[in-house]
Amino acid sequence: LLALTEMSSPSLKTGAYILIGVGALTMLMGFLGCLGAVNEIRCLLGLYFTCLMVILITQVAAGLVTYFQKETLKEELSRIVGSLIENYDPLNDDERNLKDAWDYVQTQIACCGWTGAKDWESNEILANQSMTAYPCSCSNSSKDSQVDKGFCKLDVPVNGTATYADWPVHEQGCMDGVEKWLKDNLGVILGVCTGVAVIELLGMILSISLCKNIHSEDYTKVPKS
Repeated sequence: LLALTEMSSPSLKTGAYILIGVGALTMLMGFLGCLGAVNEIRCLLGLYFTCLMVILITQVAAGLVTYFQKETLKEELSRIVGSLIENYDPLNDDERNLKDAWDYVQTQIACCGWTGAKDWESNEILANQSMTAYPCSCSNSSKDSQVDKGFCKLDVPVNGTATYADWPVHEQGCMDGVEKWLKDNLGVILGVCTGVAVIELLGMILSISLCKNIHSEDYTKVPKS
């Protein structure tokens, strides 16, 4: 995610900052919750409850926004990946993390380009080489199995020129590959999200229970007149 924010995408940068903020809040919240439970401090337990509630509401809101804005998100990713492919240069160390992340995606999902291998025709280096090279991370050939980044040469260029159709690469685009992966793992994703939500709800219930117990103990300690 941090690698993606290196591209000029305000929405993705905002999303990354939100996730970082939520992570920091979660760490602080856990510390305050433990401190409040150990020392029986009601205000800290109340703050712990409030933070958990805010995080839970934020997660639900983020899920709804992602669902209803998925087409906008897809267009944004298409623009970012298109720019990345067009300017991809293995010898340029600028945005190295971003390029490595994209190579990893193509290798793991067995895909090429965003909509397909044709997207790589816009790359300046491949165009200058008359398309006689191809991205190694796209390869479906066993001889390239140990190479997962940079460009690989075609064994037998046709008259010194070639097209993406001559490349030994995966036909599936990464957009379809990612969607397929999400559908195949939808149960796991929903299970993890549900588990996290249940844990947060239990934390909220426990914090309320502790607050009530502390209040009851304080009330019984008050001397009767």
